[in-house]
Parts: sequence; structure tokens; C-alpha cells
Amino acid sequence: MYPSSLEKLIESFKMLPGVGQKTAERYALHMLEQNVEKVDEFSKSMVDAHEKIKPCHVCHNFTEHDLCSICEDGTRDKSIICVVASAREVMAIEKMNQFHGVYHVLDGLISTQKGILPDDLNIDNLINRIDESVTEVILGLNATVEGEMTSLYLAKKLENKTTVTRLAFGLPIGGHLDYADDMTLMKAFEGRNKL
Repeated sequence: MYPSSLEKLIESFKMLPGVGQKTAERYALHMLEQNVEKVDEFSKSMVDAHEKIKPCHVCHNFTEHDLCSICEDGTRDKSIICVVASAREVMAIEKMNQFHGVYHVLDGLISTQKGILPDDLNIDNLINRIDESVTEVILGLNATVEGEMTSLYLAKKLENKTTVTRLAFGLPIGGHLDYADDMTLMKAFEGRNKL
């Protein structure tokens, strides 16, 4: 139906979350309508991001340097660490502009069905960050089976090291942090509970 190069472009757009066949076709056809300079700029920005973005040495958030901007920020409260599954969730919480602690990105959640075990995540790095200066670890994990399993595992590992709290269930069960609106996230932070 389409030339093979256009079919390949459509398939590439379908890799994006939430993009089906029709949306991928619209994106691909839109790219063909752009001038070569705009297409080059678009593709260069994707390659640049892929080559330059790496995990922060401390929290595993996205950065182009050794430390992310949050870990470098001297005004952040380093005694409170919010644990999230992915860097996307750091961005979602930061948009709220209410949390002034720091983060720890696990890079996933425990899932026995998918073969993801605690050793596959950044859990040891989190435990090594906990010292007497850390007063609270907030578990900001999704309200899913995997999120619950990971929360319970972390609460057990950290129970004698610091206070462990979790976000209140202002977030819908089965929901994801990066899709929540600012008010829902704010209420979830305000109503967090000790595990």
C-alpha cells in the first residue's frame, strides 16, 4: 500500500506508547510534508537525546552530566528521598512544584511474571544512600500489583534504617504517576502513610 520507506517510518512511530496504526500514519505523513531541515533537526534531536542522556550517578534520574540538576541543587532537602520506578515519574512530580526532597529511580518494579527481581533494580544503591541524615523514604510507586510488591519489599528492607512512608491512595488503583494531574499528586503526597 505505502512505499517501503514510508511503511518503515509508520512502524517506527508505532513503537511510541499509545500510538496505533492510524496515528502512526498521520505522524509519518506529516513528516513527509515538512522540509528537509525540519526533519533533520527532528531526527538529530532524537539521536542527541539518546546519545547524551544517561542516569545520574546518585539517583538514576536522567541527566547529561554525572549528577542530575536535582542532586546538584543545594536547596533540596536531602533528608527526604522519594523512590519512583522511572525518571518519567520524577518529571511528573516535579511539575507539581510541591516536593523539595530528592529522588531515587529504581528503573522498574519487581515482577515475578516478567522475571524482574530485586537484584535487577537499583535497590542496593538506594539502601547504600540511607544513613543517619535520611529521615524519610517516600515510596512513590504505582498502585499496581508490581508497585505493591516492590513497596512491601522496600519497606521490609528499610524498616530499621529510616521512616518509610507511601503516597496516599489519591492515585487510582492501576494508575501511573506520570498520568496523574497536579492536584491528585499533591493530595497523594499530603496524605502519605507510614508502612
